[in-house]
Amino acid sequence: MPLRPIVFLKKVYIILLACTILLIWGHTMDFLISVFIFMTFLIFSLIKNISILIPLIIGMLAFSITAFNRGYTFKSIYKMILKGMKKALLLIPIFALIGIITATWRASGTIPFFVYYGTKLMNPDYFILFAFLLSCLVSFALGTSFGTVGTIGVVLIVLAKGRGVNVSIAAGAIISGAFFGDRCSPTSSSANLVAAVTGTNLYDNIKRMFITGILPFVATVIIYFVLSKQSPMKINESTLLDEISFYFDLSILTVFPAVIIFLLAFFRKNVKTSMFFSIIAAIFVCLFIQKMDITEIIKTMILGFKLNSDREIAQIISGGGLLSMVNVLLIVLIASSYSGIFEETGMLNDIQGILKKMSNKIGIYLTTLFISLVTGAFFCNQTLPVLLTYQLMNKIYIEKGLTKKDIAIDIENTAIMTSELFPWSIAIAVPLATLSATPASIPYAVYLYLVPLLNIFKPSLSQSGK
Repeated sequence: MPLRPIVFLKKVYIILLACTILLIWGHTMDFLISVFIFMTFLIFSLIKNISILIPLIIGMLAFSITAFNRGYTFKSIYKMILKGMKKALLLIPIFALIGIITATWRASGTIPFFVYYGTKLMNPDYFILFAFLLSCLVSFALGTSFGTVGTIGVVLIVLAKGRGVNVSIAAGAIISGAFFGDRCSPTSSSANLVAAVTGTNLYDNIKRMFITGILPFVATVIIYFVLSKQSPMKINESTLLDEISFYFDLSILTVFPAVIIFLLAFFRKNVKTSMFFSIIAAIFVCLFIQKMDITEIIKTMILGFKLNSDREIAQIISGGGLLSMVNVLLIVLIASSYSGIFEETGMLNDIQGILKKMSNKIGIYLTTLFISLVTGAFFCNQTLPVLLTYQLMNKIYIEKGLTKKDIAIDIENTAIMTSELFPWSIAIAVPLATLSATPASIPYAVYLYLVPLLNIFKPSLSQSGK
């Protein structure tokens, strides 16, 4: 496929960069220098494949020095950092449970069950559509885009490559489905982050996400239906499914952990409670169905599930665990410190004034979308765009008589979805690498941009800007 969409994305990035410089230029030169330092190290880390934690820490130090330059003491800056991290600390139990649940669902056969029977029931004439729908199901169960791509996504892309399906289209459909659950699953770290940052109820947010996501979902299904007809799957033999059935007992009881979490979510029970009981159910399935011993289960919960095999299935199913969430938690903690510094020092006040005028002209949703694109292009992940979009737009929403629920759903429909549109973003780079796909797949991940685009036309108070 031509790389014209990628060239277009690069041009968009340059335009966003120019707009941002104009926004923050003036007497905020020290802030601009800090942004430049952070961005330089961030780009360097992406090129050299260095952990994003390094540029995040450097950025925190740079903004701290800017605060010191403006007359704040190191003690007060330290308190700002802790204040910013405070909300993220509330996510520690949830992140820990997410890590454990993704490991135990693998070990218990819950994820293998979805992968095996989902693929078995797939109609080869509509492979692209089924790839999207199956990825939606798994991502809603797991709550993680990376976990979805690394399990069902790998199986689907292997089938696509071996059976004559356009790989870019298949990868786009898988990524679309992966971020369906990343956006609206009760076990999603990003959904829990938005709820924590905005001070809203997770299940209220999920309800609104489904309402505002209906039209984009239907449009995505139609598009993938058409693309399926253009790129059908050729039928031949695959050993992957045989390997899954060989290593796991695929009894119907293996879906019990998933049933529990969905059932408790339906009755709006606390997400931590839902995940806890789901983990307990998965442990029992591991013990009595998969015949694992308790020591092995505990090790799996901490280190992640590892299938003792040199076959391809081992790479697909293995993963999760408590330790797998440590890096994610550190990223969220350090990124959250920025909001504390920005809030207390007022570094973003000038930008907020410009954004307020912008929201009066084009509407508050479009302004939120613009900020999410800018921050997504610059900060290359979901976490910082969520925090900064809230930081920049919260007061404007309040002044316009809108609620925390309004800004929460607008962030879900913008910042959560737009970070993956930039090929250099970790949010999309990791799924693409996992699927051995190129950025040419991004235009086919239609759900990612249909959600923010179609919600421009939603008849809501936040859109009207009243």
